[in-house]
Formats: sequence, C-alpha cells, structure tokens
Amino acid sequence: MQQLLKQAQKMQEQMQTDMVRLEEEMKVKTVEASVGGGAVTVVFNGQRELVDLQIQPEVIDPEDTEMLQDLLTAAINEGLRQAKEMYDQEMEKVSGSLKMPGGIF
Repeated sequence: MQQLLKQAQKMQEQMQTDMVRLEEEMKVKTVEASVGGGAVTVVFNGQRELVDLQIQPEVIDPEDTEMLQDLLTAAINEGLRQAKEMYDQEMEKVSGSLKMPGGIF
C-alpha cells in the first residue's frame, strides 16, 4: 500500500512539473487567424492573449465601419478558437485523458 502511495505521489509531482512547463510553453506558442482574404489577421498565444493585430489599409473605410467590426470579430473569434484548440491538444499530451481542473480555459 505504501509503495502505491509513493507511486501516486511521484505521478502527481510529475504532472505538476509538466503543467508548469505547459503554462510556460503556452506563453510563447502562437496561432494566427486571418479573415477577409488577409484583410484582418490576429495572432494569439496559447494563453488566449492577443499578441498581434494587422489590418490592411484598404479595409479601413470611415463610411463602412460595420464591415471592419465584422472582420475584427470574426478574426478574434477564430484566433481564440484556435488558441483553445492548441491548448487543449497540449494539455491532453500532459494529462492523457484526464481533465485537469484550474486550466485557463
């Protein structure tokens, strides 16, 4: 029984180490989403932080701000979706099929 407890404790410590490493990796791993044929491009890191936003000058039309708003919304939502997917995939590598509480998503 004591051997089993030691093994469980070792597994828990390894999981915690892996989680710390994963969180650090997610700060630098990025995903890019582009909409409107490249009119708006966003880059998010694995912690769902927007790290870059590019808007092509030709889509900035003071007479049609609604189009730019729609493009920004679509790009941001797609970027966030991709960042979550990346995080989930990396988390699965660390935890296997276990779902860990306290993740950022």
